[in-house]
Amino acid sequence: MIQLLVGLGNPGDAYADTRHNVGVWLAEQVVQSAGAQLLAQSKFHGLYAKVTYQGRALHVLVPGIYMNESGRAVQAISQFYKIPLEATLVIHDDLDLACGDARLKKSGGHGGHNGLRSIIQHVGSQDFQRIRIGIGHPGHKDQVTNYVLHAPGKAERVEIEQSIERALAKLPDILVGNTQNLVKL
Repeated sequence: MIQLLVGLGNPGDAYADTRHNVGVWLAEQVVQSAGAQLLAQSKFHGLYAKVTYQGRALHVLVPGIYMNESGRAVQAISQFYKIPLEATLVIHDDLDLACGDARLKKSGGHGGHNGLRSIIQHVGSQDFQRIRIGIGHPGHKDQVTNYVLHAPGKAERVEIEQSIERALAKLPDILVGNTQNLVKL
């Protein structure tokens, strides 16, 4: 059963609409649908809300530090509330998935994602669940940084928002561990 949902992204208005912040987009929708709001919580290095979502208590965290340091925030909240790592769901952008695709992954490496790398480093394990939101790939590794730190075009934005909607529709099952047949969302 998931107790903690983490939406990865970079802090500040300059990054709010970038591809790298799709995890934040989903987390914000969860909080809004629960009638709550994310508030700054310095001890968790980010924005935090405790919500009742689909009848279940859920901690939601959006790290307020840069992606490559987000593990500090996950470690802080996990230790404070004694949340087991396997009860953590991290939502993040994924270059290896086509724009608009979304997948559930139960554990695994960081795949070059700096946010996941930081979490694994700080918590000492890769055994947490993830929702991977596809943003597509720019075509060459030298273009990746610029690509993820810019907003998607209109058509891409629509595809990403549709994948987030599909993920949100499956989220109640994911939160209670009913994921046997869930991979693609």
